[in-house]
Amino acid sequence: MRRGLFAVALAAALAVGLSTSATADTAADTAILAGTCAGCHGAELGGSGAIPTLRGHSADYIRFTLTAFKDGERQATVMNRLAAGYSETEIEALAVYLSQLQ
Repeated sequence: MRRGLFAVALAAALAVGLSTSATADTAADTAILAGTCAGCHGAELGGSGAIPTLRGHSADYIRFTLTAFKDGERQATVMNRLAAGYSETEIEALAVYLSQLQ
């Protein structure tokens, strides 16, 4: 359990190190961004309780939802603040990456 929490903390720390102007041009960058999702959505991004799964959604749905959080059209405790820092390129990369998870 400690190893999993360490991995999540490390991914979050690395992602915080990325500036908001950084782009997710590589799979590694996108994996780091997606790793920050694990803090709430779980290590396997399957969600728990009120936190939804990120697996099994289409790229269009993920893109739409992240953009709605970014623009304030959809409200959530944490997601609005996180999505506000994502560039359009990062949202697109996350949408594609997350849509490929089964």
